[in-house]
Amino acid sequence: MEGPEIKAVEAVIDNGSYGKRTLRFETGRLAQQADGAVAAYLDDDSMVLSTTTAGSSPKENYDFFPLTVDVEEKMYAAGKIPGSFFRREGRPSTEAILACRIIDRPLRPLFPHTLRNEVQVVETVLAVNPDDSYDMIALNAASASTLISGLPFSGPVGGVRLALIDGQWVAFPRWSERERAVFEIVVAGRVIENGDVAIAMIEAGAGKNAWSLIYDEGQAKPDEEVVAGGLEAAKPFIKVLCDAQNELKKIAAKETRDFPLFPEYTDDLYNRIDEIAHADLDEALSIAEKLPRQERIHEIKERVRETLSVEFTDMDEAEKDKELGNAFKELQRQIVRRRILTQDYRIDGRGLRDIRTLSAEVDIVPRVHGSALFQRGETQILGVTTLNMLKMEQQIDALSGPQTKRYMHNYEMPPYSTGETGRIGTPKRREIGHGALAEKAIVPVLPSREEFPYAIRQVSGAIGSNGSTSMGSVCASTLSLLAAGVPLKAPVAGIAMGLVSGDVDGEHVYKTLTDILGAEDAFGDMDFKVAGTADFITALQLDTKLDGIPADVLAGALKQAHEARTTILEVINECIDGPAEMSPTAPRIVTITIPVDKIGEVIGPKGKMINQIQEDTGAEITIEDDGTVYIASEGGEAAAKAKEIIDQIANPHVPEAGETYTGKVVKTTSFGAFVNLTPGTDGLLHISQIRNLADGERIDAVEDVLKEGDTVEVVVQGVDDRGKISLAIPGFENQESSAPRRDRDDRPRRDDRRSERRPRRDRDDRDRDYDDRPRRRRDYDDDYDDRPRRRSRRDDDRDYDDRPRRHHEDRDDRPRRRRNDDRNPRYAADENYDEYRAGREERHERPRRRVRRDFDPFED
Repeated sequence: MEGPEIKAVEAVIDNGSYGKRTLRFETGRLAQQADGAVAAYLDDDSMVLSTTTAGSSPKENYDFFPLTVDVEEKMYAAGKIPGSFFRREGRPSTEAILACRIIDRPLRPLFPHTLRNEVQVVETVLAVNPDDSYDMIALNAASASTLISGLPFSGPVGGVRLALIDGQWVAFPRWSERERAVFEIVVAGRVIENGDVAIAMIEAGAGKNAWSLIYDEGQAKPDEEVVAGGLEAAKPFIKVLCDAQNELKKIAAKETRDFPLFPEYTDDLYNRIDEIAHADLDEALSIAEKLPRQERIHEIKERVRETLSVEFTDMDEAEKDKELGNAFKELQRQIVRRRILTQDYRIDGRGLRDIRTLSAEVDIVPRVHGSALFQRGETQILGVTTLNMLKMEQQIDALSGPQTKRYMHNYEMPPYSTGETGRIGTPKRREIGHGALAEKAIVPVLPSREEFPYAIRQVSGAIGSNGSTSMGSVCASTLSLLAAGVPLKAPVAGIAMGLVSGDVDGEHVYKTLTDILGAEDAFGDMDFKVAGTADFITALQLDTKLDGIPADVLAGALKQAHEARTTILEVINECIDGPAEMSPTAPRIVTITIPVDKIGEVIGPKGKMINQIQEDTGAEITIEDDGTVYIASEGGEAAAKAKEIIDQIANPHVPEAGETYTGKVVKTTSFGAFVNLTPGTDGLLHISQIRNLADGERIDAVEDVLKEGDTVEVVVQGVDDRGKISLAIPGFENQESSAPRRDRDDRPRRDDRRSERRPRRDRDDRDRDYDDRPRRRRDYDDDYDDRPRRRSRRDDDRDYDDRPRRHHEDRDDRPRRRRNDDRNPRYAADENYDEYRAGREERHERPRRRVRRDFDPFED
């Protein structure tokens, strides 16, 4: 049977001393009914299937291009079974959502913005090497599947991750190699007509070990110049990837289909609105405050709607209203952009490099471990820090890469931040992406686990929004973390840069804006977010509406962002210049190290010992596999007490004779009580010593004097060769551990020690030690059947068969017969009969003495 025709191309990435990596694109085998389907393989070890499908009919009521990107992580790709209750994949993970955003951002600008057919790109991770990341495979596969799908797409797009390792930019780095990365950068772009690469998307950040690599090993700081060099280093790799996709397009692409495009408005309608509202809008777009400006613009729009209600009567009312809104928005866009390009004049009157008014406060929320409020113009961010034990760090069920996260940054933006109503619930993709960016900016300056053994959760709430809330979150996080006492290695600040490009006097110019407003973000061409310390960049992100931005323009924006970042850091340092004292409500964590072979003793059987320590002290304890023990408590006293107990278990002091302890009774028996002296060390207090606590009176049971949980002062009487410890009551150390004999009263002495019993049978020269006599063979021998059978009571003359048998099963149903005075005259008048009875039953439970085989109890 003839199979499908499979077509494939390869892109070889040469990393020099770090070897080569091969990305292979294959189509024709899988998902044959999708418009475009490409399976991408990295070194034939990781595999991602990308499909692109377009809806058959347009969504005419939409006023945007409906593109959806989904990433499906299959746990079998890493040989895992999902950890959910149903043991199957559910909602996308944070890593999958971030991968969706990385793919969506460079693809979306390359579609016609007036396309209204739904387009869905699905990335299915089928196999992944645990030392590789799949997101760059998925990005290139998405571009390839869209390129051959027959959709109007201006691709291809190439995407590459570069890591600066020991001074070299390495493409498609492995996780093991990224441990030594000073900086990582993800770049996506496309090849333009002159052969250069126009950059469409950037996602970058310093490595988690960057600080030690820079200041301990002397590697280069990832400053603006180094990052700009990384953008240039990415271009050859992007070109190789785009060339491979173009080869695939030549051999496998479908013909580009005709899709209906829906212009947002007609030229006649736009020109009429320009005549009516241009002057008023020009005035309104000079109002600095956001809400008054929006109210004035709304009034102008309503007046335009009333004016046009009697015009353009040939248009459907709903269609006319939609086109009016689009044209009105485009007119605002043109006014704002033209003023920036020709006058360097912005909406709120600032210059291109000016920053809005800044303010910073700390400790504004009571009882929390750390809090801060950062405000830049009308953008207001509330940051709150929470500290806890390392066991509270996030466990990540990821296909590859880190499986835990100690620093967790959550970004929130409720609808009231923009003066609107809306849904409040699970975070949206935008919120997850902003939180991940702010987290990436802070991680390089966090103290190590050894320096600060805490799990840290940072919540950044955008309670007021007018541009750059994500970079405001970075600033608020720095303030809040320092207020919580986290010893950051350096403060971090962030700024959002914008871009407006266009033709002025026949020349294409680019104007870079510092600290953009929300309207400038909406009407501009770029949102370029840069965060870092005073010395180097810790994170950056680029989104653009253009097909690509020249690298020299981005390099200039980086330098301009450094100026703004320095200004913001001055404000942060004025507010708080170092880590504050930890909050009284924050847990105090004490760290000790114990021998690995003592971990089991500290934990105890089924966790009994460690649970007891936590219950007694109120501290929380976490033990690492290497013997590191983290002890946390809200007050330092509980942690210190737990540390002392654990130290005694791991490095025990052997009690010596004469030492006095105050211990707790942990167990009682018929012969004494076990008292805990130190953690893991118990001693026996014999019953003969316990009677001293009852003024020397005879006691029938240990529980009459001591019960489990009681505290008693004891002295070590001795320690035998096996380490068994005998205890005594202080002042009675020399007392023998035996109960005194009771008075004989008037009983006659038995001189022969046997009373009227018959004499002992002759035992020859053997004593009562059974080990001294020859043992009978336990197995059968030939003479076994010839041995005389032992007599039983059934051989007596008494006729047991003449009376009804009593079955032992019925005994428990009968009331126990109480001995009467005739049968037990000694206890005839004893009022403590129940105590006597209990003692008798206890004696019956003792093991019986072994009976010699040759002894006949019925022999005359």
